[in-house]
Amino acid sequence: MKTFLSSICLLAGLHGCGEKAPGYFPGYVEADYVRLASPVGGTVAKLFVQRGSELEPGDPVFVLEQDSERAARQEAAARVQRARSTLADLEKGRRPEELAVARQQLAQAEAALSLSQAELAREARLLEAKFVAPARLDQLRAAVRRDRARVAELVSQLQVARLGARADELAVARHDVEAAQAQLAQAEWQLARKAVSAPVRARVADVLYREGELAPPGAAVASLLAPEFLRARFFVPQAALGALALGDKVTLACDGCGQPVAATISHIAREAEYTAPLIYSRENRAALVFMVEATPAPEAAPKLHPGQPLEIRLAPR
Repeated sequence: MKTFLSSICLLAGLHGCGEKAPGYFPGYVEADYVRLASPVGGTVAKLFVQRGSELEPGDPVFVLEQDSERAARQEAAARVQRARSTLADLEKGRRPEELAVARQQLAQAEAALSLSQAELAREARLLEAKFVAPARLDQLRAAVRRDRARVAELVSQLQVARLGARADELAVARHDVEAAQAQLAQAEWQLARKAVSAPVRARVADVLYREGELAPPGAAVASLLAPEFLRARFFVPQAALGALALGDKVTLACDGCGQPVAATISHIAREAEYTAPLIYSRENRAALVFMVEATPAPEAAPKLHPGQPLEIRLAPR
């Protein structure tokens, strides 16, 4: 029991357990690490960092082998070009040479119509003079109707030749282009995920895979320690909990830190921790302690290191 109470005194700095002034609490530095991983597994092809490397946002950290992803991207890009070419071909009419043939055919039909109309007019005058039979005139009228229908047919064919494909065919071609573009975007995403860069300014805390090793999907290859993810953690007794509030200022002191580091309380636990297995009587309520976290000022955070002991003092209100 003596050992347990001594631990409680060490953690919470209870009144009467030591010679520290009120408002002082022992604590330590805690950190959340940024673990860099790729959602796509592969062999580590290139590692750009080592433990202790200082990184800026965007600095490369590692690259996994990308041969398969490059080939998939090239295939997807070729499919996009093919789909676009097909759509462009459907949107156009026939080739100029084919249009020229259609125009020549129309010119021939128009010439034949002119000839048949002239013959009909001449034979009509001869019929009035009783030189031809009426049946001959009927034949010429039928020839004029035939040639006129042929001209109308070729005019329609020429108009159709200038048009593109039907609306449904064009819609299908456009959907093919969209599908090919989506496949290309997916292939580019897969390729980009194989190269990982630093998202924040940080120091490399650990390297978990080396070049040539196979990193499974989602496995962290390197972990980074960013100053903004450092925090001071300390424990206060329940009697002092009412004097704390989120946003309160504290100072952090550590060996070799020089001037105290300013920090702001960012978290207060809702439940007690490190409590004795006792009924909460008036006599043993002092054993209750609550975890509190404070975020150091950004410019001072690099001075701190995870696990480093701290002395936390509350700023006067």
